[in-house]
Amino acid sequence: MIHGRKFNHLGRPSSHRKAVLKNLAISLINNKKIVTTLAKAKAARKFVEGVINLSKDDSMHSRRLAFSKLGNKNATKELFDNISKKISHRNGGYTRILKMQPRWGDNAKMAIFSLVDF
Repeated sequence: MIHGRKFNHLGRPSSHRKAVLKNLAISLINNKKIVTTLAKAKAARKFVEGVINLSKDDSMHSRRLAFSKLGNKNATKELFDNISKKISHRNGGYTRILKMQPRWGDNAKMAIFSLVDF
């Protein structure tokens, strides 16, 4: 048992883990719903909710911060133009994780990771 671990490292080095979380966030923002493993969905929830929370204040500074986290111009534009208008009344809980049946090949726990208001 590993004590004092603040977040799930997903069995990857930090640069790979950051890339996985960034790609999951971009896919979620563009598609509004993705299917991934439960561990990745739980790890990406904190990252995505932080980026969505930035979009509630539509200023140049928050757009630049969101772009620095996402690294994708189209996802940033989608986030600030469409998603922020739907979630402006919420105080948190922008994402939903629904558990699915395990994956057939390796029995990994799967989940549907989606935005709540879409």
